[in-house]
Amino acid sequence: MARIKGSIMTRKRRKKIIGFAKGYWGAKSKHFKMANQAVMKSLSYAYVGRKRKKRDFRRLWITRINAGCRINGINYSTFIHGLKLAGIDMNRKMLSELAINDPAAFAALCEKVKAAG
Repeated sequence: MARIKGSIMTRKRRKKIIGFAKGYWGAKSKHFKMANQAVMKSLSYAYVGRKRKKRDFRRLWITRINAGCRINGINYSTFIHGLKLAGIDMNRKMLSELAINDPAAFAALCEKVKAAG
């Protein structure tokens, strides 16, 4: 029986990695060993980045809400607590959009919070 060699799958695997490394500088886009290291590192950065993005956006929304609250004479933590007491269920993304794009509505929300708290 003939011996089966893995050249087809090996070439396919290597070609895939080289494809991922397309556009990398120097030997990292040409040599399999260096490309493999660079691609593994890149994929780990991408994974971490997807988690970090959620953190960064939440932080941005909180900063925007806080700025809107300060204009209306209340701080962020009091505002969020007041929203819970008033029974207003709104996520931070929407609150930050409201604070930026519709300051009058956000001011009305702040008044409701002050009345509830």
